[in-house]
Amino acid sequence: MLRSIYIQMCFQPDYHLDVKAAKKAILDGFRKTDESLLQESAAGGWQDGATAVCVWILGKTVFVANIGDAKAVVARSSPAEGLKNGSDEACHLKAIVLTREHKAIYAQERARIQKAGGNVSSNGRLQGRLEVSRAFGDRHFKKVGVVATPDIHSFDLTEREHFIILGCDGLWGVIGPSDAVAFVQKLLKEGLPVSTISRRLVKEAVRERRCKDNCTVIIIMFRHK
Repeated sequence: MLRSIYIQMCFQPDYHLDVKAAKKAILDGFRKTDESLLQESAAGGWQDGATAVCVWILGKTVFVANIGDAKAVVARSSPAEGLKNGSDEACHLKAIVLTREHKAIYAQERARIQKAGGNVSSNGRLQGRLEVSRAFGDRHFKKVGVVATPDIHSFDLTEREHFIILGCDGLWGVIGPSDAVAFVQKLLKEGLPVSTISRRLVKEAVRERRCKDNCTVIIIMFRHK
C-alpha cells in the first residue's frame, strides 16, 4: 500500500512572493492531487492512500506543508553561531520539527472525525484500521473524516538554517529528529555528498535500527554565500 509521497519545489531567488497567494496555491494543489488520486483509485478499483510532506523555497521564504505522519525537520544553529567560520559542520545544530502529525488519536483530529460520523477505536485507529487522519486517496475513509487539507508553515531563510530532512513515518519511528540531524551533520563533516548521506540514513534506519515500515529520505542543503 502506498503511504508516503515527498515533493520538493525550488524557485528562483528573485521570485516575487505573495504569501497569501502561495498558501492558497498549496491548498489548491493538495485538493487537486487528492481529487485526481480518488478518481484513479475509483477507476482502478483500489483503495490506497498516501501521506505527504512538501517544501517550497520562494525567494527567501520557505513553505512546508504536510498531511499525515511524514515529517520535515530543519537543522538550525543558534543566533550567536550563525555560520561559524563559514562551515555547516562546525556549528552545533538544533533539530526543529516543522510539521504537525495528523493521527486519529489526537484530540483535534478525533473531534473532526467524530463530527464527520467516524469513530476512533481503542487502538487509536480510524474505524479500527487507519492510523492517520489526513491523506491523499483512502477513498473509503473520506466520508468518515479523512481529508487532504495540509498544515502549512512558513519561515524566512537565514544563515542559521543548514539543511532540512524530509522523511516518512518509518524513518522517524526509529530515529529521533535530533539523532537524524546529528547523523547527517557527522557525514557532512566527513565530506560525503548529500545523495550518499540520504542513502546512509535510510540504511541506518532499516538495517541497524530494524525499521519495518516505509523509509524514504530527502535532504535539502542550503549553501549560503
